[in-house]
Amino acid sequence: MKLSIIRSACGSLRIHPARSGSRVSDLSRGYTPVGPATSRLILRTASATSSGGTNPKLSVNFGKLSQNDDGFEFDSSLRVVVQSTKEAMLALQRRNLAIQPFLAIVQAGEDDIWLEINKKMAVRIGLNITQICLAKECSEDDIVEEVLKLNEDPRVHGVYLHLPPASLTSRVLNTLKPEKDVDGISDMNIGRLVRGDLSKGFVPPIASAVLDLLEKHDSSLEMKTVLLVGGEGPLGVSLQCLIERSGMLALKSHWSSTNLQRQVMQADAVVLFGAGNIDVPPTWVKPGAALIRCEPTLETDEHAAESGIGYLTAAYRTQNVVRSCSRWVQEQQYQPWHLHSLKLQPLTPVPSDIEISRAQTPKPVDQLAEEIGLLPEELEAYGRSKAKVRLSLLDRLHKQPDGKYVLVAGITPTPLGEGKSTVTIGLVQALSAHLKLNSFACLRQPSQGPTFGVKGGAAGGGYAQVIPMEEFNLHLTGDIHAITASNNLVAAAIDARMLHEATQTDKALFSRLVPSVNGARRFSPIQISRLRRLGINKIDPASLTPEEISTFVRLDLDPSKITWQRVLDTNDRFLRKITVGQASTEKGQARETGFDIAVASEIMAILALADSLEDMKNRLARMVVGTSRSGQPVTAEDLGVSGALAVLMKDAIKPTLMQTLEGTPVFVHAGPFANIAHGNSSVLADKLALKLVGRDGFVVTEAGFGADIGMEKFFNIKCRASGLRPNAVVLVATVRALKMHGGGPNVSAGAPLPREYIDENLSLVAGGCRSNLRKQIQIAHLFGVPVVVALNVFKTDTQAEIDLVCQIAKECGASEAVPCHHWAQGGRGSIKLAKAVNEAASRTSDFQFLYNTEMPIVEKIRTIAQKVYGADDIELTPEAKAKIDYYNQQGYGSLPICMAKTHLSLSHMPDKKGVPTGFVLPIRDVRASIGAGFIYPLVGTMSTMPGLPTRPCFYDIDLDPVTEEITGLF
Repeated sequence: MKLSIIRSACGSLRIHPARSGSRVSDLSRGYTPVGPATSRLILRTASATSSGGTNPKLSVNFGKLSQNDDGFEFDSSLRVVVQSTKEAMLALQRRNLAIQPFLAIVQAGEDDIWLEINKKMAVRIGLNITQICLAKECSEDDIVEEVLKLNEDPRVHGVYLHLPPASLTSRVLNTLKPEKDVDGISDMNIGRLVRGDLSKGFVPPIASAVLDLLEKHDSSLEMKTVLLVGGEGPLGVSLQCLIERSGMLALKSHWSSTNLQRQVMQADAVVLFGAGNIDVPPTWVKPGAALIRCEPTLETDEHAAESGIGYLTAAYRTQNVVRSCSRWVQEQQYQPWHLHSLKLQPLTPVPSDIEISRAQTPKPVDQLAEEIGLLPEELEAYGRSKAKVRLSLLDRLHKQPDGKYVLVAGITPTPLGEGKSTVTIGLVQALSAHLKLNSFACLRQPSQGPTFGVKGGAAGGGYAQVIPMEEFNLHLTGDIHAITASNNLVAAAIDARMLHEATQTDKALFSRLVPSVNGARRFSPIQISRLRRLGINKIDPASLTPEEISTFVRLDLDPSKITWQRVLDTNDRFLRKITVGQASTEKGQARETGFDIAVASEIMAILALADSLEDMKNRLARMVVGTSRSGQPVTAEDLGVSGALAVLMKDAIKPTLMQTLEGTPVFVHAGPFANIAHGNSSVLADKLALKLVGRDGFVVTEAGFGADIGMEKFFNIKCRASGLRPNAVVLVATVRALKMHGGGPNVSAGAPLPREYIDENLSLVAGGCRSNLRKQIQIAHLFGVPVVVALNVFKTDTQAEIDLVCQIAKECGASEAVPCHHWAQGGRGSIKLAKAVNEAASRTSDFQFLYNTEMPIVEKIRTIAQKVYGADDIELTPEAKAKIDYYNQQGYGSLPICMAKTHLSLSHMPDKKGVPTGFVLPIRDVRASIGAGFIYPLVGTMSTMPGLPTRPCFYDIDLDPVTEEITGLF
């Protein structure tokens, strides 16, 4: 009979909750027990030979059946086991009322007496039971398939393999998770027993029962000799260990041994395995010795049941289930870290980034996860060194206090970047590897555009990197690809819908949108949602009027007001403006559109701001893709595509776990640019990390570009969405950038630095400190957060320049200012920064938002322009004013603001350095990301699709076809 038929006949997976006074007699029959736990035990005690030459048995009566309220009475040993198990159960449920230990029984064939004993005992204790019935002649694959399902079922705390001994193959036993192997017969659990480590393993119940019999037979066991005959399997090994650990001497023999009689006669107790019908003559057993038969059998044996040994074995099995459940509950609690730091041996001169990354061997990601308290089931490995972390972690640790929350921002950067990622990584390496404080870095995933364009990757640099840096910078776990696919699915849906609406009647559209299946038309759930938004409260397609059908089927998108563009994760200037629909098959539906870079997609912003899968799904549905000719917003849900988007993004919402060069954990998740989006890693990564580090730990996250861009959006957008409040800000500065803001010549990517940036020039440094650095510190203080200035030291910086920066930074209001040498030294070079951050984060923060979201849109824009950028005022184009009026009309006026502005200046003019004054900020357009939840004004001439320079980074990137090693990444 096929497995599926047997499962059906047996009721498939059946759960039997234990209730006071309940019995298991109502369980469907059709199962069978296994292994050592189903063994038959018979105890005989030899006495002086009688005149008749016989050797009378000693009556033991372990749980012998009698008529009390439970159907059996308890021998003292059995009573102790049952009582201690029930007490452990009550203690467990006092801590967690909802918890119920759960035993799953996998059996082949029908119930037998051994199974009935186990079910009775489980009910007596209060366990829940489920039985899985396989065919009597089931295959190894059938068993493994069921065991794998039980491994992944979080409700199941113990699995009892009630199968014929021949079915208990090594593959079957070692497929079962050791923590659910309550019979203690897997290789892992036997190994733990041999090693003497039972903190995670289990003693086989039958071995415990045998030891109990030995102890009852003779209270003084020390130095007694116990002979084990025929015990070669897991049970024999476990018994030998337990016997020797109890102070007895364990000897082993075989049934075929020529010295068996002499060995039996010398033993104080004899345990027989696999005897079958073979018996040991009474004359072999010395007076007062115990004889125990341990015969694996699956046959119904009333005598064995009457002996009561089955009850003692079953009691120990239930004890193991409760113990397994207790361990599971303990595992669900917050676990202290046991982080193993990787050693660094910095070289001088410092090698290339990729050489440094390749020289360090990262820890296996599952090892890293275990060190920081993640459970195996919370990890989805992508290769050896990176893994997705499941959001169920938030539910498990929801009562755990958050750690300290630190933001790394920067002064207005040069086109070369000032090393915020490097500082972030150096800081967490210092905190974890050197100060021994739990810390987590939360970084954005780099876009392929900069990686192959000008800036390069974003894994950090020198001895402060995320490793492997090639995996970090290229593809990672495919999140950006999922965003690209999702975004472009929406774009395809828009053009396809416009085509079909332009070429079909209402009736034809309705017929195709709500097709007849087996003679019946039904709305899909997403179509019912659209009907409700339209005010049509009907679910029967046949009940719609012609007017309602027309309203339902026609989105009537205005081609000139479609705001959704396609995306590509490559810098490609020639896609900024394109024409689509030129083929004859598109029937004249050509229109102008364009491409954005993938990280500018609203879906990327949604990924970064969502706080759950459900929240992401709802945000995706709310995305506005354009406006109808009647002026109504059209959403992704109106297109019917939002459910598919959630499917494409379901894995992308999980943060990716990696590590630094020194083995500190890193979450890499989301990657919106800060100049054209909100420029921060995900809310979910931060929330997961804050739970994992513990109350005294640190989560260090980074905001893109200068504090006026990334930090302002972190506070006003990300912190509003997350509800999190930062404890401190690290403001990154470089002597190079300060000299630029102090009046130095322009800095261009790919061009040699002018002499002013290489030679000491205290005047330029002071000018930059008292202008841009001071302003950025003031911006942080607008939000009430303490600031630590981190000077990212370059080899061309002089000590006088370094000292001057630290001095003026403190004069400008920084809590502390310290030089950082992480690029050349790793975490050791940022110890001073780590100590300063620890001190600053310990102070009471008086965090506040810059504006109230209920302020008018124009006033929110003006507040940012004046208080953050230093503008005199703002100037809106007629188009921008019209958009604001429209957003107010649609009810979007209370959304926060995400300014799309150049990152190279506090103003809208990239060449204006320092602290520009006397300017009016031009707002040329205002757009809305309703799904992400913000309004974004476009300042000046911002482009959402970068272009490639004359000599992009890709000239230096290559692959060795023999070793598969990548060169040229940085």
